[in-house]
Amino acid sequence: MKYSIVIVDDHVLIAKALRGIIANFIDFEVLYECENGKELLQKLENKKNIPHLVLLDVSMPVMDGFETAARLKEQYPEIFVIALSMQDDENSVVKMVKNGARGYLLKNAHPVELENALKSMMKNGFYYPDWAAGKVFANMGVKMSDHPKIAISDREKEFLKYTVTEMTYKEISEKMCCSPRTVEGYRNSLFEKLMLKTRVGLAVYAIRNGILED
Repeated sequence: MKYSIVIVDDHVLIAKALRGIIANFIDFEVLYECENGKELLQKLENKKNIPHLVLLDVSMPVMDGFETAARLKEQYPEIFVIALSMQDDENSVVKMVKNGARGYLLKNAHPVELENALKSMMKNGFYYPDWAAGKVFANMGVKMSDHPKIAISDREKEFLKYTVTEMTYKEISEKMCCSPRTVEGYRNSLFEKLMLKTRVGLAVYAIRNGILED
C-alpha cells in the first residue's frame, strides 16, 4: 500500500515538480494538488479525497498555511501535515507547529530529505530537521545542549514514545498498564525536567534525542 499525499502550493510549477519527485518514491503517491487552503478544505468534503499526509505551503493567497493547518487540526486530525516553505524564521516554524503541523521542510531541501521526511512522518508522526527542532525548543526556553544531562526514568522514556502517537493520555495509561493519574505524573515530571509546556514539545524531544529507537 502506498501512502497518499496532497500538495497545497499556489506556485503551480513547484507543485508539479514535487509531484514528479514523489512519483519516484516507492511508498508514496500524490492524490491531487491545490492552490490554497480553501480549495483543499472543499476537496476534503469528499471522503475519497482525504490523504494520509498534506505538504502545505506556508505563504499562499486566499487561505495561507497557518490558517489551513489550524483548520486541518480541528476538522481532520488524522491527516499529517508537513509545512513546506522558504521561511526558516522562528515565528513561522513555531506558529505552524502550534497550529498542528507535525513537520517542517524548506523548499530547497534535497529530494532524499523529502523522502526521509515523508517516511519519518508515517513511522513516527513527526519530522523536524535539526535547525527546526532547535527553533521549537528555543521558543520553549530549552537549550538543546542541556538535554543529555537530564535524568529520565525508563517509565518516563516509555511514556515519551507514546507522545508521538495519536493516543489520548487515557489510552496511553491503558497501554502502560497504569492509571491515568500516573501518566499525568509522568507528563508533569517531564514538563518540569525539560522545561516544556506541551505534548508537541515532549514529542520533538523524544524524536530529537533518539528515544524512539531505544
